[in-house]
Amino acid sequence: MELNGQQLLPVGQQSAWAALTNIEILQSCMPGCESLTRTDQDRYQTTINASIGPVRARFTGTIAMTDINAPNSYILRFEGNGGPTGFVRGQAHVVLRPDGPDRTMLSYASSAQVGGRLAQVGSRLIDAAAGAMSEKFFVAFSQQLNRAGAGSAATGAGSPPPRGFGLGSFLWALLRRLFARH
Repeated sequence: MELNGQQLLPVGQQSAWAALTNIEILQSCMPGCESLTRTDQDRYQTTINASIGPVRARFTGTIAMTDINAPNSYILRFEGNGGPTGFVRGQAHVVLRPDGPDRTMLSYASSAQVGGRLAQVGSRLIDAAAGAMSEKFFVAFSQQLNRAGAGSAATGAGSPPPRGFGLGSFLWALLRRLFARH
């Protein structure tokens, strides 16, 4: 499965980077996440309940950022295991570019592999749902940025954001929504 896209964010590049590295902001856009724990500077452990039709699982996984070039880009590696239901693993390249003083273009190119019962769902269905869910995530993310205000939202009420999180929450939210019952 491949997922590529762009989203115009209503904040400057520094604020966009800070928001993408702020766990609290991203969790507010990501239903279904049971836990999200920092295990190392750029590594996280997460647990998510997900289902698609009759296929349900509790995924445990890791998210790690590599090749960090703050506030411009990083590569996100992710892995999740749902036991006999299956697994998902892959990576995403995330790039932020200024689009004026108060806007940032976020681009991403990701690839993922699913296995087990999840692979039986069909790639066309997964690809279509993934595209729709990425759009929903970014709408919620942009609304969160607008609601909280660029400065305070991106920095978590004035404190520096935790370094090294980011599109991982997006991907887990995408998986959660992708495999949620409609």
